[in-house]
Amino acid sequence: MILRSSYLEEIRPFINSPQIKIITGIRRSGKSTILRLLKEEFLTNGVKQEQILAINFESFAYSELLKASKLYQFVKSEIKTQQKYYLLLDEIQEVEDWEKVVNSFLVDFDVDIYLTGSNSHLLSSELATFLAGRFVEINIYTLSYKEYINFRNHYFSEEQNKENLFLNYLRKGGFPVIHTANYPEESAYKVVYDIYSSVILRDTVQRYKIRDVELLERVIKYAFDNIGNTFSGKNVADYFKSQQRKMDVNTVYNYLNALEGAYILYRVPRYDVKGKEILKTQEKYYASDISIIYATMGNRDRMISGILENIVFLELKRRGYKVYIGKLDRSEIDFVAEKQGDKIYIQVAYKLENEETIQREFGNLLTINDQFPKYVVTMDEFWKGSIEGVKHLYLTDFLLLDNLY
Repeated sequence: MILRSSYLEEIRPFINSPQIKIITGIRRSGKSTILRLLKEEFLTNGVKQEQILAINFESFAYSELLKASKLYQFVKSEIKTQQKYYLLLDEIQEVEDWEKVVNSFLVDFDVDIYLTGSNSHLLSSELATFLAGRFVEINIYTLSYKEYINFRNHYFSEEQNKENLFLNYLRKGGFPVIHTANYPEESAYKVVYDIYSSVILRDTVQRYKIRDVELLERVIKYAFDNIGNTFSGKNVADYFKSQQRKMDVNTVYNYLNALEGAYILYRVPRYDVKGKEILKTQEKYYASDISIIYATMGNRDRMISGILENIVFLELKRRGYKVYIGKLDRSEIDFVAEKQGDKIYIQVAYKLENEETIQREFGNLLTINDQFPKYVVTMDEFWKGSIEGVKHLYLTDFLLLDNLY
């Protein structure tokens, strides 16, 4: 297994703490691997094999434990000493009344609990109800560009030039399974589409009891077709009305909410840079991995600006930032990212093709009167430098920065 060190570093301060560690993210993003890496780390640090109970609830081997009472009895029967036990429970949302049994584990036993789950709404709402203040959430994303390079170096011996390496990532995205073999694009998209279909069925349609699956998929495709564009529920409803499909605004938002819960989409609100307040309208949506867009929509070269924004957005999320779309009078800042009181501002463009483009991309950032870092990130290698402190970076250089400050 390849060490995904940033996530392990995020989890380590909470090992042996009373908080439940809940690891969330879209299916096949690597949550189960994180649990296996944790198990290896526990064993290396002297924890005995019998002190670790690792259960994957998607395995038929544990199908009898999908009721809370059965799971409780099983764990109780395995705890045979006064030592601390480590519970690694994978895809916990498959267990009926799981939140009650997890609460009982905390009350009745000396245990350190790690859960994974593939639906944020299910986990956050029910954990908040039963375990308020006693859990910490760690979000797992598909591979970053840096992690993708580590995968390539691990699985393949041949060298690739930088441009080909990034183009492969740009086309195939970051699902770990795609980069354990040399899949051609068509095969990679089939694998991704199967992941996507599983997420739609199990974490969206079944969880939210959605009846009109065809209409749900139309909403998804509308969102994917508008990656990088602001839109509202009313925009979507009006679009469907023009297509002779009736859909009210509340249904649109219910579907978008379900897609967020399953980690297919991320909603990014707008932030008034001058007023320093979050706005409630005209948000943007980005995909959890760009490969899902290609797998469902085909290659869309006209969407390259939105795709590049999506890559930058996910990188900011991986680094722990809260991300907003910046509103500055009548202009827009692609991203305002905040973490622990610090901010960075980012404009993303495909190419700095002419003076007008340069003025637009840099000009928006130059009007912000603070000392926080400001970047223009593009696929243009030939224009180097900065303007009055606003730095221009080639996209891969940005993705590989150790620190954005």
